[in-house]
Amino acid sequence: MSLNDTVSAERVHIGFFGRRNAGKSSLVNAVTGQALSVVSDVRGTTTDPVKKAMELLPVGPVVILDTPGLDDEGELGLLRVEKARQALRKTDVAVLVVDAVLGLQPEDEAFLRQLEAEKKPYLTVFNKADLVASVPENGLAVSASTGQGVHELKEALAALARPLTQQERLLVCDLLRPGLPVVLVTPIDKAAPKGRLILPQQQTLRELLDHGISAFVCRETELEATLALLTAPPQLVITDSQAFRLVAKLVPESVPLTSFSILFARYKGDLELLVHGADALKRLQDGDTVLISEGCTHHRQCGDIGAEKLPCWLQAYTGKKLRFRFTSGGEFPDDPTGFALVIHCGGCMLNAQEMRARLSACRAHGVPVTNYGTAIAQMNGILPRALAPIK
Repeated sequence: MSLNDTVSAERVHIGFFGRRNAGKSSLVNAVTGQALSVVSDVRGTTTDPVKKAMELLPVGPVVILDTPGLDDEGELGLLRVEKARQALRKTDVAVLVVDAVLGLQPEDEAFLRQLEAEKKPYLTVFNKADLVASVPENGLAVSASTGQGVHELKEALAALARPLTQQERLLVCDLLRPGLPVVLVTPIDKAAPKGRLILPQQQTLRELLDHGISAFVCRETELEATLALLTAPPQLVITDSQAFRLVAKLVPESVPLTSFSILFARYKGDLELLVHGADALKRLQDGDTVLISEGCTHHRQCGDIGAEKLPCWLQAYTGKKLRFRFTSGGEFPDDPTGFALVIHCGGCMLNAQEMRARLSACRAHGVPVTNYGTAIAQMNGILPRALAPIK
């Protein structure tokens, strides 16, 4: 699969971390073969994570992340450290870059303990190795300035990343039989991008085609006519979650029905955890705060599902006066304590590593979490039906 064929969320993410002036940015430039990151002798030159897609053979497309220093100081410095921590959430393979002249420092040792606790694959790299006689045996000697060890670093990264790409992960085709059609219901509203389907719809359609399964795509307004055209019932109907209520009425009970969001919950997250979280909708009380989190940063328009529709549906379903907070993109609290419930989008723009990290934060702090699809199915009384094709 080529670089342009793979969406960012499906690529292995390799993050470079370390103290200021350890040479992270110089090493990233050496690995990518491009002047991706600004390089300077001034400590703290990298102020925000920088990412670049590249081919790492024989793995294929990967995303390289350059991050701010773990030892940054001051009010702004602490914000930059938090950005590095956020980058770690999406990192599949971590590279700790250590200044070989200084050796391991307390920040490096603390970071290594965190990687061990999270059981995240990592390499310890001693940069500026050309300036010292030797480096510790458990690390890789490299020099971004001379090129020493850069090839070996790429080989080591490929060895760690390759197992992450070996097992094929499927959205839906492992639930289906060849030769029988599937219907995809894709509403086109004001929030829909002009001239294209949204990523969950694209990804599902492509997987169906790759596995030789015919797909019929329609809006909810043409669903009844589409079903009437088929000579036999489809083996599955997959709908956008916000059309669940109408689609459930139009699709006969004998035809399996689910949503793109529920399929993504299974694909990238923890479906059992999210289903359990949907049950918390019944226990919401007046004054409770609900966090609604989007993985992408699209411009929110009138009728936006996260900012407008979900809050309205929640108020109507619970009959309670609720408070709402919203996050988007890379923003997500490490400690979600204080929220009665977290409702996350399907996470199509997030890699599985980051999605699991967000769910783990909720689990660790005892905060119920669900996603758009499971929550909407629960509110419409059709969650058991929406889960039936997956069980």
